[in-house]
Amino acid sequence: MDGPECWGIAGKPISHSPTPQMFSIVGEYMGLESNQIYIESSGIEDFLTQVSEIKGDIWISCTSPLKHSAPSALGIKSPEGVFALNQLMRSDGIWSGVNTDGLGFVSACRHVGVDPAKAILRIRGGGSAARSIASAWSSEGGSIIPEIGRRPLLKGPWDGSVLDSGQADVAVDLDASPAGGDSVDLDGEVQFSLSYGENASKDEFAIIMLAAQHLQAWEELYSPSKADELPNLEEFLSML
Repeated sequence: MDGPECWGIAGKPISHSPTPQMFSIVGEYMGLESNQIYIESSGIEDFLTQVSEIKGDIWISCTSPLKHSAPSALGIKSPEGVFALNQLMRSDGIWSGVNTDGLGFVSACRHVGVDPAKAILRIRGGGSAARSIASAWSSEGGSIIPEIGRRPLLKGPWDGSVLDSGQADVAVDLDASPAGGDSVDLDGEVQFSLSYGENASKDEFAIIMLAAQHLQAWEELYSPSKADELPNLEEFLSML
C-alpha cells in the first residue's frame, strides 16, 4: 500500500492541531510516508480551491467550519442524523469520507474507564460533534440528557436514549470554543473537555479522543484492508 501525496488537516483554526503529526506517526508505523499539510480555510469554496492545486491523493481531517458543507459539496453521504463529515479522502480524483467524532469519543471514554453502555451522558450543544457523539453513545446502549447551548440537539437516531432528567455519569460541553476554550460547568460525575490548545498533553481527554478518532479514520477510510495492523489506542498514545 502506498501513502497519499499529502495528509493533514483543514479548517480554521488549525495551527494548534497535532493531526498532521498523528498521520505521520501512524503512517510510519504502517510503513507509509507522505507530506504534512495544514489547509486553513474558512469555507468550503476556499477549501476546494486550495485542494484543486494539490496533485495526487489526499487524506485530510476536517474541522469547523467545513464539516457540515463537505457532504453536499463533495457528493458524499453522511451518517444518519449527523449531516457532517470529519475525515475526507481523495483517491484517483474521487472523494469519500466518514465521521469518527462519535466513535472516537466512545473509545476515549472506555480508555479512561467509562463504559457507555452503563452510563448517562449530559451533553451541551447540537452541532455535528454533538450529533455524532449522541449517535455513537446511544448505539452503545448509553442514555443522553441534552443541555441547550448555542443550538439544541435535534431529533435523530438517538431519540430513544434521551432522558429528561437524571444524574449524569459523564458531561461534555460541545459549545466550548476551539483551541483551548473554556467549557461551561455541567452537572455530572466527571466532565470532559474536547477543546485543546497548542501545548496540550497526551493525557488530556481531548487528545485521547483526537487520537481515538484518528485511528478510527484509518480503520474505516484510509486503510481498512490493514485495520488489524494498526496500533491500538494505548500504543498510539505512547508514540505521541
